[in-house]
Amino acid sequence: MNPPTRTHTHPREPSHPHPPPDWNRRTVIAPTRRSSPTIDHPPATNSRFIIGDDCISIGDGTRDLEITKVVCGPGHGISIGSLGKYENEQPVEGIIVKNCTFKGTSNGVRIKTWQASRDGIARDMHFSDLIMDNVETPISIDQEYCPWGVCSQFKGKPSKIKLSDISFKNIKGTCSTPVGIKLVCGGYGCKDVKLSGIDLKYNGKDGKLTSICKNVKPSVSGYMNPSACSH
Repeated sequence: MNPPTRTHTHPREPSHPHPPPDWNRRTVIAPTRRSSPTIDHPPATNSRFIIGDDCISIGDGTRDLEITKVVCGPGHGISIGSLGKYENEQPVEGIIVKNCTFKGTSNGVRIKTWQASRDGIARDMHFSDLIMDNVETPISIDQEYCPWGVCSQFKGKPSKIKLSDISFKNIKGTCSTPVGIKLVCGGYGCKDVKLSGIDLKYNGKDGKLTSICKNVKPSVSGYMNPSACSH
């Protein structure tokens, strides 16, 4: 199987001398994993992404990015990362994702850093006013990210990306798995994580809706379903 095509607009390594493409008011359709691009941190609003990988992937060095009114699905949702795979990655900060809808995705909004990653920083990341429609895991921090089983030699070695100042607010809808919230943090833990107004419901029959947490103590306000860090 050929690897998926990737569309790059990386701020430190531009793929061409012209400005990155304007993703506002666009529909991007690439429904299979084989043919799917990953759209790397475009400034997007009023757009729809029908993709088999991340609808939007926000890479290292991204600052002051706002994503609004995007419809994502199918695919892997909107992700910050993966971070920490390479040396000298630049900080990620000032990310806002709001007023977006996710349909049948494996994740909703996700921050992912490689297990046994190099040092790095990602902070000031905020997700609000989101609708989840049959999403596997709507809210996710995964600092043990390691796809395709390539990290077996690094088992037990934590991610060294420092995550801080993160909020998830007013996120509603339905889940296709019992894990509505996954906050799995690395060796430094996740600092200043806030959850507020989370109203999720599980569509399946494999137990009740729950959350999974590791190395994090989020502050909670407003209505919460599932309960924060109840597992």
